[in-house]
This record gives sequence, structure tokens and C-alpha cells, in this order.
Amino acid sequence: MDGGEEQVMNSGEERDVNGEGERGVHYGEERDMDGGEERDVNGRGGTSREGRGGAGMIVVTGATGNAGSQVVRALAARGERVRAFVRDPGRARQVLGEDAELAVGDFADAASVRAALEGADALLLSCADDPRRVGWETAAIDAAVAAGVRRIVKLSAAAAEPGSPVAFWDWHGQVEQYLRSCGTDWVILRASWYMSNVLAAASAVAAEGRLYAPAGQARIAMIDPRDVGAAAAAVLCSPGHGGSPGHGASAGHEGQTYLLTGPRAITYDEVAAGLSAATRRTVEFVDIPGDAAYQAMTGDGMPGFVAEQIVAMFARLRQGVGAQVSPAVETLTGSTPRDFACFATDHARLFAPAAAAARR
Repeated sequence: MDGGEEQVMNSGEERDVNGEGERGVHYGEERDMDGGEERDVNGRGGTSREGRGGAGMIVVTGATGNAGSQVVRALAARGERVRAFVRDPGRARQVLGEDAELAVGDFADAASVRAALEGADALLLSCADDPRRVGWETAAIDAAVAAGVRRIVKLSAAAAEPGSPVAFWDWHGQVEQYLRSCGTDWVILRASWYMSNVLAAASAVAAEGRLYAPAGQARIAMIDPRDVGAAAAAVLCSPGHGGSPGHGASAGHEGQTYLLTGPRAITYDEVAAGLSAATRRTVEFVDIPGDAAYQAMTGDGMPGFVAEQIVAMFARLRQGVGAQVSPAVETLTGSTPRDFACFATDHARLFAPAAAAARR
């Protein structure tokens, strides 16, 4: 996770550090899932030109993020009706395609959240790692319950826990706690460390052939965001809740918490080996101390609080919190989750020297 000489993560990826949402404006970054006042794609008010409402509608927040966009695609591939809650309609069209139904709004704008949920049967809840996350997501839960949404699926983190020393995981834990008492059907999907987090290292890998991170020999059951999207879609459109009977996995998800992981726990040495094979050049993993990682990230412009939390997450990963492997993806989707070799092959061009030259 580097982008410079000793950079661990950069601030240019449109996701939070768990990979499931967009970047928080609190940190000087653009949020894809929210924005200004309620408006359509032409800025006139309401949702998109495709209209809204109707039975079986599934609303996806964080819809242009790494995971959210994959949820939208997986639902569309199933033929489900899906509405994407986004901040920037132009970017959303680029990411999701011209046919995507959009609800343009802002988590901080309660009216736009209510408008997005009109006629919805199910909600995929995801937003940025931002100090306002708990307030945003709990308010969205209340709005969904008031709108008659029958199932809320919360995209969370594997180590979510109220009171966690990692603020991001604490926020997820608080929202989970609130969701469990919301009075409607709920499902929690706890995603492991995203393979796409490694994309923040693409520049340094391409330029130097080195992958920097304070990961040590941590074993991490990394998951491809595409598998998170497939699992979320299976839950969202299972019979009787947000989808057509027979389209999804079996019923009975209500009140369940699923851990979503890749097929095995791997080290950053193995990540480097996977990138080496995919790019046909040697990629070396360089373990760096947390302090050095913090200095590199802040030196590259990342806010200190964010860098501090990333270092704290790696410390917990080195203690084994990300090592558990779960069969949930295959149970929910019927397919084995992708391994890192597949992810690396599919993204190899981003780690190639030519990509580094193009960025200069």
C-alpha cells in the first residue's frame, strides 16, 4: 500500500480504508454517495430521469465505491431494480453506466435520503470512513424504517466492534448495534480487508518494484470487492425481500451477520509474489515500521488522523484479527471467492512500469 518511496496508502483512491465506501469530505476528499441538495441529474430536484418507486426496488448507497459499484452491477446482472444513491451524477454515469437509475443526494441532507428511499423494498447501507458516519448511517436506518423498507443490509468491516481502538471499526460497531434494534429485518456483511486496498500501492510497485506496508507477516483473508458485491446482491434479492423469488440465495438471512473473506489468509509477501507473477517482473514486499508509514502517508498529504488509523489497523492485522477464513461467500453465491492471483492478473496493467510512466 504505497504510492511513493515509503508511502503505505495514498489519498487518491475513491474508497474508505476498508474499501467498501467512498472518501469522506471531512478529510478534504470527495464523497461519491452524497453531496449537496436534493436534485436530479440535471440539478432540478428529485431523483434521476429514470424515475423512482415501485415494488422490489433496491437502493444502494456508496454506489460508486469499490464495493458499492460491484453491488449495483451484481444486482443489475440479476435483472433487479436498483437505484444508486450518489453525490456526483456525472461520475456515477462513468462508473455505473448510462442506464443506472440515480438518486442524487447527501447523507447530511435528510430530504434527499428520504427521496432516495421512496418505494424501496431493500437498502444496502454503506458510506465513508468519516467521523459523521454513525450519525449518517443511523439516520438513514431511521429513514428506511419510516419509508417501509423491509430489509436493511449493512456493509461493515470484519473487526467491527463498539469501543474498538480503531475508530473506523468502532463506528461500524456502533452502527451495527443500532441496526440490530431498528425494528425491521437486517443483515450485516462484515467484509475482510479488500484486495483493492493494494491498488494504493500501484505507483510504487510500477516505479520501483516494491510494495511498502507495516504488515509484517500478518495473515489476512483479503477479499475481492467483486465477491462482496455478489454476496450482497444475493442477500438483498433473496426471496421475499427486494427481489424476485428464486433469484437469490435461500431465505433466512434476517438477523444474520456474515463474515466475507477470500479463499485463504495470505501475507504481504504472498501479495508481492502474486503481483510478480501477474506483471512478469519482480515485486518485493518491504515491511516498514508504523512510525515510518505514518510519516510517509502524512508527507504525501494524508490527514494525520486517517494515517494514524491505518497504522492502528495494520497493528491489529499483525495480531491476527484479519486471519479468519469464512465460507460465507460461497454459501451465499454458490461460487468460490476469487484469490489474489486472479485480482492481480485482472489489475496487472496498473502495476506495470508503463503505468508509472503514464502517471508522470
